Amino acid sequence: MATSKFLGYVESRKNLTGSALGLVGLALTFTGVAGVYWPVVVVGLYGAGALIAPPERPPLPDFPDPSAQLDEVRADFGRLRDYLADVELPPAASGRLTELTELLTALLDPGWVAEVLAQDPEGMHALSRAVRQDVPEAVDTFVRTRWWTRLSPGTDPPEHHLERQLSALQEELTRLAAALRDTEARRQESHTRYLEGRSG
Repeated sequence: MATSKFLGYVESRKNLTGSALGLVGLALTFTGVAGVYWPVVVVGLYGAGALIAPPERPPLPDFPDPSAQLDEVRADFGRLRDYLADVELPPAASGRLTELTELLTALLDPGWVAEVLAQDPEGMHALSRAVRQDVPEAVDTFVRTRWWTRLSPGTDPPEHHLERQLSALQEELTRLAAALRDTEARRQESHTRYLEGRSG
């Protein structure tokens, strides 16, 4: 620990600036300008350099790049599909869930959609939230609530809530897909204008 701090200081801006000015002090000593006070001059110039040096910048946090985040969401989606395969749902909810998982599969499939999505932090967050939170929570809540409704007949069936939740998620992800498509279309139009302007 002490060694790493020492090495960190040796490579610091303060030490490098101080050392450079200390060398100036040595040059003044050899030319005879510093005289008998040369140790004070060298140490003083080193200290002055250490004081005027710009402060050290802390290193940037090492966040994963967008493609790595997308790979993590893909892996989580694989685990989600395994979980969903073991859950029994009513036919209507099962159909909605199938449509939703097909949409998620298309959005996560490697290709241009994933590349565009990786550059869209909000879209990436929405997709990650759907895979890691919204879909599993909706299905799990249905599974747990279904048991209780058997004990209290006459209440609102939990499958209606599940269908509404899955529909809302599908609408949100459909809007995301449309926004990604529009982004790519604008990029293509911009590139066309650039090429036409360059050749004209």
